[in-house]
Amino acid sequence: MKGPDAASMMRLLKKACAGGCALLVVCVCINAYLIFSTRGLIREATLDGAACDAVLVPGAKVYRGGGLSHVLEDRLESARALYVQGGAGKLLLSGDHGTRYYDEVNAMKRHLIAKGVPAEDIFLDHAGFETYDSVYRAAEVFGVKRVVICTQRFHLYRALYIARALGLEAYGLSADRRVYRGWMLNETREFFARIKAFFKILLRPAPKFLGARIPINGDGRKSWD
Repeated sequence: MKGPDAASMMRLLKKACAGGCALLVVCVCINAYLIFSTRGLIREATLDGAACDAVLVPGAKVYRGGGLSHVLEDRLESARALYVQGGAGKLLLSGDHGTRYYDEVNAMKRHLIAKGVPAEDIFLDHAGFETYDSVYRAAEVFGVKRVVICTQRFHLYRALYIARALGLEAYGLSADRRVYRGWMLNETREFFARIKAFFKILLRPAPKFLGARIPINGDGRKSWD
């Protein structure tokens, strides 16, 4: 009995290892596909060509009291620089405003207002709970067709893949202005987030929240609270 049982366990272990290795290969291939299919759309400083409809800035951590994390501050400053250069006429700030106790988008808005960006050019997407939602809503709610997504490079691959798959003419502006604390954790999370995005694009569910259309060529204040 002991011999066959041990042999069965060994076969089962080998199958589990083979399955795990196959799954890992699939995950690595998905990540490689997203990265290599979008890296040519990313710029480090400025973007050539005609102005886009908007610069989409995905949200990131906001501290108690409304202070911005370095990741989010750099996204906003890079987006503002492009706006000043004439790369886009509007700024679409998309983030988590799920409760009155946590509000990314109004913290982002206050930063840009303080830097002199006209209020009418700042649009707020209060339901950008994840990158897929932000991009989907940019197209469906705000009517964006040609967009620059401004975020850190590790995030741009996924954001651009989603945008292109959803039919937007999308380009990426890297917001990397420093070495960020916890960068390795960010890269690890992003590895799995890209896999989630790949399969989400296959299914293409609508976000939980859509709402009335707010044309991006109008007055951004109509999207505020």
